[in-house]
Amino acid sequence: MPLQDVYLRGIMTVLTNLKQLYEIDDSLWLEETIELLKNKQFNLLDLENLIEELESLGRHDKNAVESLLEQVIRHLLLCQYWTKEAQNLNHWKAEIRGFRSQLERLLTTNLRNHLASRLPKIYHYALGYVQDKTGFTVNFPQQCPYTLEQLLDENWLP
Repeated sequence: MPLQDVYLRGIMTVLTNLKQLYEIDDSLWLEETIELLKNKQFNLLDLENLIEELESLGRHDKNAVESLLEQVIRHLLLCQYWTKEAQNLNHWKAEIRGFRSQLERLLTTNLRNHLASRLPKIYHYALGYVQDKTGFTVNFPQQCPYTLEQLLDENWLP
């Protein structure tokens, strides 16, 4: 058997095993994939599952920062507009600080741009939540009254 055929057969075995490994133990699959990348053995990568994992990671990061920003908005709205529950003000401010610090640790330029493009939708979700929480007794703004810079600024409060 020519050497090239042996080499190609070896690659196919590794690819098959790597794809099977993904189904059995995704953590071990990730370790093996990282080793292949470090060793520049790109031809041995399980590209199909690698692409799926990278897409999933991107979605996860976007969902995480969107969720944290929604929490910041919810609490800012409650602080600013739900005066009936002013006794909760310090709690809400502490929550805002916590969500902002988590956001700061996760935020990249790309994720910041993502938040900027999604701010109206994120506000819409936050607004629905605070309307339900307050029993629709508070007149909240229909459009986001805060800029992204204000929302991310650890010291800014309305």
